[in-house]
Amino acid sequence: MEIKRSVLVPYSAAAMFDLIEQAEFYPSFLPWCTSAEILERSDDWVGARLEFTYLSLRFTVRTRNPKRRPEWLQVRLVEGPFKQFHGDWRLSPLADQGCRVSFDLAYQFSEGVVDQVAKAALGRIFGSVVEAFVKRAEATLTPLVAAVTGASAGSAGSPNSPPG
Repeated sequence: MEIKRSVLVPYSAAAMFDLIEQAEFYPSFLPWCTSAEILERSDDWVGARLEFTYLSLRFTVRTRNPKRRPEWLQVRLVEGPFKQFHGDWRLSPLADQGCRVSFDLAYQFSEGVVDQVAKAALGRIFGSVVEAFVKRAEATLTPLVAAVTGASAGSAGSPNSPPG
């Protein structure tokens, strides 16, 4: 199964990268992520254990993810009920307007682990990942254009400001 999503957001690539990389906060905004624990974190790696629950489907994965802030983060399975699981987050700055966030995921459950209902549930879970991060960004981050506008609005009318 493959999922590819891409979205333009009015937030910096660094801010979006941090939102994606900080898995310990996933349970607060991913409704189907019920538990998250960071196992290791460095400039080059982040490892986590995540528990997912959706309808009757419940599973835990452990990942060790190479990363280069703020450009990309690769999701690599160490342990879990998948025969295949590779995710790639890519963040591309768009000048001072925001960034493009791309997420590609290829996964396949191990044989005999899930039925068709669970496969449909997984498609729904993984298909909604990017949208969930966008909603979290909207709730927690300041858009770049608003930050620039707010900064220039704050200096407008100052006697020392150069004419606009």
